[in-house]
Amino acid sequence: QVRLEESGGGSVQAGASLRLSCTFSGRAFSRYDLGWFRRAPGKEREFVAAIHWSTGGTTYSDSVKARFAISRDNAKNMVYLQMNSLKPDDTGVYYCTVGSLSAGRFIPSSPRYWGQGTQVTVSS
Repeated sequence: QVRLEESGGGSVQAGASLRLSCTFSGRAFSRYDLGWFRRAPGKEREFVAAIHWSTGGTTYSDSVKARFAISRDNAKNMVYLQMNSLKPDDTGVYYCTVGSLSAGRFIPSSPRYWGQGTQVTVSS
């Protein structure tokens, strides 16, 4: 059973930075590609970023590219999302999950695993 727990969210002004963390437990963390998703109020959950388990290769949605950076620490079973130059459109609940990253596309695992999420609110 995979368990995920996100943290690090908060309320900030536009232009600020936040660093989200996700703790993974239950299976061999280092063999999973990890991804971040977010759900804005009234919208569907959308992909944000992902990182490959061995190469460290990353991919991002166009809306966050050049502002966000995903990283991982396999020794600590952690994945991070550094978010810079935050905008009000970045507001939402952020979730990490496991899946498969290939050819620049991240596909969540089946079954899907989600943590409780962490709230990010960016005000103008």
